[in-house]
Amino acid sequence: MTMDALDAPAGWVVGWRNAFTSKELDAIEAYGDSLEPMKAEIDGRKADNTDHLRITRIAWMDRVPQVEWLYAKIEQAVLEMNSRLYKYDLYGLVENFQYTVYHASEGGHYDWHCDTGKMAQPRKISLTLQLSEPSAYEGGDLLLEVGAGPTRAHKARGTLVAFPSYVLHRVTPVTSGIRKSLVAWVGGPAFR
Repeated sequence: MTMDALDAPAGWVVGWRNAFTSKELDAIEAYGDSLEPMKAEIDGRKADNTDHLRITRIAWMDRVPQVEWLYAKIEQAVLEMNSRLYKYDLYGLVENFQYTVYHASEGGHYDWHCDTGKMAQPRKISLTLQLSEPSAYEGGDLLLEVGAGPTRAHKARGTLVAFPSYVLHRVTPVTSGIRKSLVAWVGGPAFR
């Protein structure tokens, strides 16, 4: 694996290209597709009242034997990124992974937001693993606001994008096709 920083100040946003093999990505996608999807909610609000903010199908990927290898691989990537760049005090992966699917037919998107809020464990690093080939959809850009205007994350399949959870970000509307990704969060003591 080769880790490279995206064009962002102070290395806040990291894109780890080819973090997973095609076979691994196929396995993640197949497992995610086997889960029962639901319409995503925002902070416990009814999903039908939040379409202007978010339209996404999600499924929670529990830490079970079938995906233990995936949790271990993400943990290893987090350790590498944190030791080289963030140097945060961390607890580890504190929530189940979220398998996310944005359908153009539904106007799939997620407006500007941060991944912090009322959580049992404060989120410190957010991760998104790109599962779809860029040719499988149009739109669906992951944009991150890191000071000098939005930075567009790499869309290459298998890219693991990491950023501090307090960074404002969005997924632009998917205008054709389907965008799939895996989302994870790393928790730790609150920033001081």
